[in-house]
Amino acid sequence: MDERNALGPATPQLRDIDAVVERITRRLRTRFGHVFSQETVESYVDDCALLLRCRARLGTHLPVLIERFADQRLGALATASGLSPKPVPEVLFVCTENAGRSQLAAALMHRRAGGSVVVRSAGSEPGLDISPVVRALLADLGLDVGGEFPKPITPEVVAAADVVITLGCGDACPVLPGRRYVNWDLPDLSGLDLETARAVRDTLDTRIADLVRELTEARSVAGDSGIGR
Repeated sequence: MDERNALGPATPQLRDIDAVVERITRRLRTRFGHVFSQETVESYVDDCALLLRCRARLGTHLPVLIERFADQRLGALATASGLSPKPVPEVLFVCTENAGRSQLAAALMHRRAGGSVVVRSAGSEPGLDISPVVRALLADLGLDVGGEFPKPITPEVVAAADVVITLGCGDACPVLPGRRYVNWDLPDLSGLDLETARAVRDTLDTRIADLVRELTEARSVAGDSGIGR
Protein backbone atom coordinates (compact mmCIF):
# COMPACT_ATOMS: atom_id res chain seq x y z
CA MET A 1 0.00 0.00 0.00
CA ASP A 2 1.23 3.49 -0.80
CA GLU A 3 2.34 5.23 2.38
CA ARG A 4 0.20 8.26 1.60
CA ASN A 5 -2.91 6.10 1.46
CA ALA A 6 -1.96 4.26 4.66
CA LEU A 7 -1.58 7.47 6.63
CA GLY A 8 -4.48 9.34 5.09
CA PRO A 9 -4.43 12.66 3.25
CA ALA A 10 -1.32 14.72 3.71
CA THR A 11 -1.70 17.92 5.69
CA PRO A 12 -0.11 21.20 4.63
CA GLN A 13 3.45 21.80 5.77
CA LEU A 14 3.39 22.54 9.49
CA ARG A 15 3.88 26.17 10.40
CA ASP A 16 2.76 26.14 14.00
CA ILE A 17 3.47 22.81 15.68
CA ASP A 18 2.22 24.19 19.02
CA ALA A 19 -1.26 24.72 17.59
CA VAL A 20 -1.26 21.21 16.14
CA VAL A 21 -0.17 19.71 19.46
CA GLU A 22 -2.90 21.64 21.28
CA ARG A 23 -5.59 20.24 18.96
CA ILE A 24 -4.25 16.71 19.43
CA THR A 25 -4.17 17.21 23.19
CA ARG A 26 -7.81 18.35 23.26
CA ARG A 27 -8.92 15.23 21.37
CA LEU A 28 -6.93 12.89 23.59
CA ARG A 29 -8.14 14.63 26.76
CA THR A 30 -11.66 13.78 25.64
CA ARG A 31 -10.66 10.17 25.00
CA PHE A 32 -8.61 9.61 28.18
CA GLY A 33 -10.05 12.23 30.53
CA HIS A 34 -11.80 9.58 32.61
CA VAL A 35 -8.46 7.87 33.26
CA PHE A 36 -5.75 10.54 33.31
CA SER A 37 -5.38 14.15 34.36
CA GLN A 38 -5.11 16.91 31.81
CA GLU A 39 -1.43 17.33 32.75
CA THR A 40 -0.65 13.67 32.04
CA VAL A 41 -2.25 13.79 28.61
CA GLU A 42 -0.46 17.02 27.76
CA SER A 43 2.91 15.67 28.85
CA TYR A 44 2.53 12.54 26.72
CA VAL A 45 1.49 14.48 23.64
CA ASP A 46 4.40 16.87 24.12
CA ASP A 47 6.83 13.99 24.54
CA CYS A 48 5.54 12.19 21.44
CA ALA A 49 5.84 15.39 19.43
CA LEU A 50 9.41 15.83 20.63
CA LEU A 51 10.35 12.24 19.79
CA LEU A 52 8.88 12.39 16.29
CA ARG A 53 9.56 15.96 15.17
CA CYS A 54 13.27 15.36 14.61
CA ARG A 55 12.50 12.71 11.99
CA ALA A 56 12.06 14.95 8.96
CA ARG A 57 10.79 12.27 6.58
CA LEU A 58 7.57 12.03 8.55
CA GLY A 59 6.86 15.43 6.97
CA THR A 60 3.26 16.43 6.46
CA HIS A 61 1.95 13.27 8.15
CA LEU A 62 3.52 14.29 11.45
CA PRO A 63 0.25 15.36 13.18
CA VAL A 64 -1.37 11.99 12.40
CA LEU A 65 1.62 10.11 13.75
CA ILE A 66 1.95 12.22 16.89
CA GLU A 67 -1.69 11.55 17.73
CA ARG A 68 -1.44 7.85 16.93
CA PHE A 69 1.76 7.47 18.98
CA ALA A 70 0.34 9.35 21.96
CA ASP A 71 -2.90 7.37 21.79
CA GLN A 72 -0.96 4.08 21.81
CA ARG A 73 1.24 5.16 24.72
CA LEU A 74 -1.66 6.44 26.83
CA GLY A 75 -3.60 3.24 26.13
CA ALA A 76 -0.58 1.16 27.19
CA LEU A 77 -0.14 3.28 30.32
CA ALA A 78 -3.77 2.77 31.28
CA THR A 79 -3.41 -0.99 30.86
CA ALA A 80 -0.07 -1.22 32.67
CA SER A 81 -1.42 0.85 35.56
CA GLY A 82 -4.51 -1.32 35.93
CA LEU A 83 -6.77 1.61 35.07
CA SER A 84 -8.25 -0.08 31.98
CA PRO A 85 -9.34 -3.68 31.51
CA LYS A 86 -6.98 -6.09 29.79
CA PRO A 87 -9.24 -8.63 28.08
CA VAL A 88 -6.53 -10.21 25.89
CA PRO A 89 -2.75 -10.81 26.14
CA GLU A 90 -0.34 -8.17 24.80
CA VAL A 91 2.84 -8.83 22.82
CA LEU A 92 5.60 -6.34 22.04
CA PHE A 93 8.10 -6.98 19.24
CA VAL A 94 11.38 -5.07 19.49
CA CYS A 95 14.28 -4.71 17.07
CA THR A 96 16.84 -1.98 16.55
CA GLU A 97 15.18 0.25 13.95
CA ASN A 98 11.56 -0.94 14.17
CA ALA A 99 11.74 -0.93 10.39
CA GLY A 100 12.35 -4.59 9.60
CA ARG A 101 11.85 -7.72 11.68
CA SER A 102 9.68 -6.23 14.43
CA GLN A 103 7.30 -4.65 11.91
CA LEU A 104 7.14 -7.88 9.93
CA ALA A 105 6.48 -9.87 13.10
CA ALA A 106 3.74 -7.50 14.24
CA ALA A 107 1.95 -7.69 10.89
CA LEU A 108 2.18 -11.48 10.84
CA MET A 109 0.82 -11.72 14.38
CA HIS A 110 -2.07 -9.41 13.53
CA ARG A 111 -2.94 -11.82 10.73
CA ARG A 112 -2.63 -14.89 12.94
CA ALA A 113 -4.25 -13.55 16.09
CA GLY A 114 -6.95 -11.25 14.80
CA GLY A 115 -8.26 -9.51 17.90
CA SER A 116 -7.20 -12.25 20.32
CA VAL A 117 -3.85 -10.55 21.06
CA VAL A 118 -2.88 -6.88 21.27
CA VAL A 119 0.26 -6.42 19.17
CA ARG A 120 2.78 -3.58 19.35
CA SER A 121 6.28 -2.99 18.01
CA ALA A 122 9.12 -0.60 18.79
CA GLY A 123 12.82 0.01 18.18
CA SER A 124 15.84 0.90 20.27
CA GLU A 125 17.08 3.26 17.52
CA PRO A 126 14.06 3.86 15.26
CA GLY A 127 14.67 4.29 11.55
CA LEU A 128 12.95 6.74 9.24
CA ASP A 129 10.67 4.38 7.36
CA ILE A 130 9.62 0.74 7.17
CA SER A 131 11.97 -1.32 5.04
CA PRO A 132 10.93 -1.95 1.42
CA VAL A 133 11.73 -5.65 1.88
CA VAL A 134 9.15 -5.85 4.68
CA ARG A 135 6.56 -4.29 2.40
CA ALA A 136 7.46 -6.82 -0.32
CA LEU A 137 7.33 -9.79 2.07
CA LEU A 138 3.91 -8.75 3.31
CA ALA A 139 2.63 -8.02 -0.19
CA ASP A 140 3.41 -11.67 -1.03
CA LEU A 141 0.74 -12.58 1.52
CA GLY A 142 -1.73 -9.89 0.51
CA LEU A 143 -0.85 -7.84 3.60
CA ASP A 144 0.56 -4.37 4.21
CA VAL A 145 1.85 -2.37 7.17
CA GLY A 146 -1.17 -0.10 7.25
CA GLY A 147 -0.44 3.08 9.15
CA GLU A 148 2.53 1.71 11.09
CA PHE A 149 5.80 3.62 11.36
CA PRO A 150 9.11 3.20 13.24
CA LYS A 151 8.82 4.38 16.84
CA PRO A 152 10.98 4.21 19.96
CA ILE A 153 10.65 1.86 22.90
CA THR A 154 8.85 3.58 25.77
CA PRO A 155 8.47 2.29 29.35
CA GLU A 156 4.68 2.07 29.44
CA VAL A 157 4.55 -0.05 26.27
CA VAL A 158 7.01 -2.53 27.80
CA ALA A 159 5.07 -2.52 31.07
CA ALA A 160 1.78 -3.28 29.30
CA ALA A 161 3.19 -6.30 27.45
CA ASP A 162 2.79 -9.85 28.72
CA VAL A 163 5.48 -11.06 26.32
CA VAL A 164 8.37 -9.03 24.89
CA ILE A 165 9.99 -10.58 21.81
CA THR A 166 13.41 -9.16 20.99
CA LEU A 167 14.82 -9.53 17.48
CA GLY A 168 18.42 -8.43 17.39
CA CYS A 169 18.32 -5.37 19.64
CA GLY A 170 20.64 -6.77 22.29
CA ASP A 171 20.11 -5.40 25.80
CA ALA A 172 18.44 -2.17 24.67
CA CYS A 173 14.95 -3.19 25.81
CA PRO A 174 14.16 -2.29 29.45
CA VAL A 175 13.79 -5.35 31.66
CA LEU A 176 10.80 -5.08 33.98
CA PRO A 177 9.70 -7.61 36.59
CA GLY A 178 6.72 -9.72 35.67
CA ARG A 179 7.33 -9.52 31.93
CA ARG A 180 8.26 -12.57 29.91
CA TYR A 181 11.20 -11.91 27.58
CA VAL A 182 12.04 -14.11 24.60
CA ASN A 183 14.82 -13.57 22.08
CA TRP A 184 14.29 -14.82 18.56
CA ASP A 185 17.69 -14.90 16.89
CA LEU A 186 16.83 -14.28 13.25
CA PRO A 187 19.04 -12.49 10.71
CA ASP A 188 18.55 -8.84 9.84
CA LEU A 189 16.51 -8.53 6.64
CA SER A 190 18.65 -5.75 5.18
CA GLY A 191 21.03 -7.03 2.56
CA LEU A 192 19.27 -10.37 2.12
CA ASP A 193 18.07 -11.47 -1.29
CA LEU A 194 14.30 -11.84 -1.51
CA GLU A 195 14.25 -15.65 -1.38
CA THR A 196 16.37 -15.71 1.79
CA ALA A 197 14.21 -12.97 3.30
CA ARG A 198 11.12 -15.06 2.54
CA ALA A 199 12.68 -17.99 4.42
CA VAL A 200 13.22 -15.72 7.44
CA ARG A 201 9.61 -14.53 7.17
CA ASP A 202 8.30 -18.10 7.07
CA THR A 203 10.38 -19.10 10.11
CA LEU A 204 9.07 -16.05 11.94
CA ASP A 205 5.50 -16.88 10.96
CA THR A 206 5.85 -20.43 12.33
CA ARG A 207 7.09 -19.12 15.67
CA ILE A 208 4.27 -16.59 15.77
CA ALA A 209 1.67 -19.26 15.07
CA ASP A 210 3.03 -21.28 18.02
CA LEU A 211 2.99 -18.21 20.29
CA VAL A 212 -0.55 -17.25 19.34
CA ARG A 213 -1.72 -20.79 20.03
CA GLU A 214 0.06 -20.81 23.40
CA LEU A 215 -1.38 -17.45 24.47
CA THR A 216 -4.94 -18.21 23.39
CA GLU A 217 -4.89 -21.65 25.02
CA ALA A 218 -3.53 -20.19 28.26
CA ARG A 219 -6.26 -17.55 28.24
CA SER A 220 -8.89 -20.21 27.65
CA VAL A 221 -7.60 -22.27 30.58
CA ALA A 222 -7.54 -19.18 32.81
CA GLY A 223 -11.10 -18.35 31.81
CA ASP A 224 -12.31 -21.89 32.47
CA SER A 225 -10.72 -21.88 35.93
CA GLY A 226 -12.26 -18.53 36.80
CA ILE A 227 -8.93 -16.69 37.07
CA GLY A 228 -9.39 -12.95 36.73
CA ARG A 229 -13.14 -13.06 37.35
